[in-house]
Amino acid sequence: MMTRQIVLDQLDAYLNHQMTLAVLVDWAENALIEPQFLADEDVELLMDVLMYLGAADSRGFPLTWEILSDFLTRLGGRARVVVELA
Repeated sequence: MMTRQIVLDQLDAYLNHQMTLAVLVDWAENALIEPQFLADEDVELLMDVLMYLGAADSRGFPLTWEILSDFLTRLGGRARVVVELA
């Protein structure tokens, strides 16, 4: 089952460098093959995000900070940036 939380978890992993763009795109593409949603989920929103993520490895669908931030907000999440000395 696909939920907002699952998508948020994937975006979180990508933003924290725990997964590559290629892995995120592959995950989204696979999620679109036979999508299953809970009855109370916003299917249109989830499909919009998944379709964009599935194409995020092409020039026409850049995965910018603004786009990621918008996805997080629309999914009910938020980003918090912590900058540390490397």
